[in-house]
Amino acid sequence: MNPDDPRAQRTRARLKAAMLELALQQELTSITMSALAKRAEVNRATVYLHYPDVDALVTDAMEDAVTAVARAAALCPLDAPRERAPGPLVELFEHVAVNAALYRRMLGAHGSARFAARMRERLTDELARRFADGRRPAGWEDVPVGMHAAYLAGALVGVIAHWVADGGAGEEAALAFWRLFRTGCQAAAG
Repeated sequence: MNPDDPRAQRTRARLKAAMLELALQQELTSITMSALAKRAEVNRATVYLHYPDVDALVTDAMEDAVTAVARAAALCPLDAPRERAPGPLVELFEHVAVNAALYRRMLGAHGSARFAARMRERLTDELARRFADGRRPAGWEDVPVGMHAAYLAGALVGVIAHWVADGGAGEEAALAFWRLFRTGCQAAAG
């Protein structure tokens, strides 16, 4: 199968849409390849031709969301005041709020470990690239760039998982995370 073939791309798009629809209705652990095939109106063998398992499909289906989260996190200006969350961080939490049901499923107790790992990985990569380009908070010079980026990525994914489970406004969550982040940076600086 050629992944660039328009038919393959259409099939994958249908499978991803079916996955997201089912994920809104039921726990990920209860979604079967047969149910996905039925929802996408393809045969089960076609599903396996494109994805080895449900977790691989859900991770691919959420890739655009992961990209949006990673880009927003990497755009945050590190010198914004503690009292106001930076715009990209507010946008990130608003994106998660709009898609809270999906994030709750993906990051919850019965969610996708592969998705959570992919999200942390993308966030870590974006932040490490930003830090390597000289856009890193002061006071962290004695911590390797990759470790610093991984620390922040893990914290952000953890806060998002907690927040979507508990609910609340996106702007409030962004401000709370920003204050935690700024406090961590200030503690490292001295």
